Amino acid sequence: MTYHNLITDLHGIRVGHVQDQKQRTGVTVLLFDKPVVASGSFLGGAPALRESALLEPEMSVEGIDAIVLSGGSTYGLDATAGVQARLRELYSSLPLADGKIRVPIVVQASLFDLANGGNKDWGLYSPYAEMGYRAATMAQAGPFPLGTVGAGTGATTATLRGGLGSASAITPAGHTVSALIAVNAVGTATVGDGPHFWAASFEQGHEFGGLGMPPHLTAQDLTLRTKPDYVAGTSIGVIATDATLSKSQAKRMAILAQDGVARGVYPAHLPEDGDAIFGVSTKSAPAPATPEEWREILHAAMQVTARAIARAVYEAAPLPGTHAFPTWQERFGQREKGTQQ
Repeated sequence: MTYHNLITDLHGIRVGHVQDQKQRTGVTVLLFDKPVVASGSFLGGAPALRESALLEPEMSVEGIDAIVLSGGSTYGLDATAGVQARLRELYSSLPLADGKIRVPIVVQASLFDLANGGNKDWGLYSPYAEMGYRAATMAQAGPFPLGTVGAGTGATTATLRGGLGSASAITPAGHTVSALIAVNAVGTATVGDGPHFWAASFEQGHEFGGLGMPPHLTAQDLTLRTKPDYVAGTSIGVIATDATLSKSQAKRMAILAQDGVARGVYPAHLPEDGDAIFGVSTKSAPAPATPEEWREILHAAMQVTARAIARAVYEAAPLPGTHAFPTWQERFGQREKGTQQ
C-alpha cells in the first residue's frame, strides 16, 4: 500500500472537498465504503454538531456511512442534507437488505468562520447543502490537498491562518491510525511570535518545516494569545484506525485525540471553541490483541492529531482580498528555507 501520510491511508475511506474562496468557507466529506463503527468526544464549549447523540456507546446505531466537516457554524450543518442526497442516489441502485430501506447515516461538525471577511450574503438559504452534495460526489481514495481547502478554507487561529490537515502512523503491532483535522482554533498552533509548532516534538521528517521546538520557552511564549471575542473558533476532525473496535473503544480513541488537540493548539477547549473529534474504526484489521496494542493505538491517536493540526497551518495558502491573518508560509517560509540550506 502506498503511504501518503493522510487519512486515506486507511482502506475504505474517501475524502472530497468543496470550497468558495470569496465566501471563505467550505465542506469536507469522508465517505466510507462500508459502514464504520464510530463515536465521538466533544470538549469545546460551543460545538455545532448533527446526529452526534447516536454515536454514544449505549445507542443502537452500529455503523455510519459518512462524516461531514464544514464551515458556517450552525448554517453549515445543512451540508449533511447534501451528503445524504448523494448517498441516497448511490444506495437506490442497491438491493434492499432483508427488505429494509437503507437510510444513510451521516454525522457532522461545523466550525465558526462567519466573521472571517468572506461574503456571507448568500440569500434565504445557505449554500452548504449544495456544497455537501458536490463534496460527496468528488470524494475519492488516495492523496488529497491540505491547507486552504474544504472545511479549512476560512479557518484561522489567533495569529495565523488555519486550515485542513491530516497525518498517519503505523503502530508497532501494525495498526494504521490517521487523523483529519480542520483547525480554526481560538488559541495558537505556534509558539509565541515564532515559527515553531507546539506539535514539533511529534513531527515526522519535515512534514511541517522540521524546525523543532525553540531552544527555550519564555514567559512571553506562554502568554495567552486568543482571537478577538467576536471571532469564535473550533478544531474539528476525525481520528480513524483499521483496528476492529467497539463503539466505547472508538469513543476512548476520540478522547485521546482530544489530548492531541491540546498538544497542537495552545490553549484548547476554550468556551468559544467547539472542539469535536469523531473516532472511527473501519474494521479492516483485527482488534488489538493485548492491552499494550490498544495503548499503542491510543498513543498514536494523540500524536497524529497534533501533527495534523500543525500540517493544517503549515499548508495554509493566502486568500484573495484583505484579511487579518497571514499564513505560516508568508510569515516564516523564507526563514524555513534559510534553516534548511
